[in-house]
Formats: sequence, C-alpha cells, structure tokens
Amino acid sequence: MDDDQRIEADPHERCRALGAILDRIGDKWTVMAVGALSEGPMRFNALQRLIGAVSHRMLTLTLRGLERDGLVTRTIYPTIPPKVEYALTNLGQRLIPPLKTLSDWAVENQAELEMAQRAYDASAARSAPAS
Repeated sequence: MDDDQRIEADPHERCRALGAILDRIGDKWTVMAVGALSEGPMRFNALQRLIGAVSHRMLTLTLRGLERDGLVTRTIYPTIPPKVEYALTNLGQRLIPPLKTLSDWAVENQAELEMAQRAYDASAARSAPAS
C-alpha cells in the first residue's frame, strides 16, 4: 500500500496529512500573502504595504515557503535595479476558494465564537480556586 492509499484508508493519517498542510498554509502571513497575490502579481514592497504589520524578514520567509511549496513564483527581471515580482501559481490559485470559504465562515460566526469565549472565560474564572 503506497502513502496515498494509506492516507485514504486511515482517518488518523488523513488528519495528520491535513494538519501538516494547515501548518503550512494556515498561518496569518501566508493567508494574507495569498490573499494579496490573488489580485495579481506584485512586487515585494507593494505586498508589504498591502499586508501591513509584517516585517521584511517574516514576509521574505513566508514568500520563500510559498515558493518552495509551489504556491508562488518569484520572477526576477534584468533591470537596474532588479525588479522582482511574486505571483500565485496554478496550485496557489486553487487555494483561493477554500480560503474564501474559511473567511466567509469566520465572518459569519465571529460573534458566536466571541460569545462562547466570553462564557467560557467567565465560567473558568468562577471555578478557579482563589489564590
């Protein structure tokens, strides 16, 4: 049985495989970079301005990881100074619909999640032993 068949047959393996993918694509900088690039190719500084609060180093690491995973291409144009542009690959483009679905779910359920968190925190505070 090859790895794909094992993952298909075993729900725990499917969860592990999904966890590995979510670790890679689920961090906020990856989601924001893919979202920004969904509008089309961009230069590094334009991406950084659009995303906001991301450091130069973190955006560099994020883009390198996305390039390694085959989600982003990095094109260097032979100009002075060199122009570098990032774009989503076909694989990266196919990530947009699932991220959009997750984003829609988050927006639709944010208030309910926050209410549940407040209720949990209040309950935990009442049941915590006094120091």
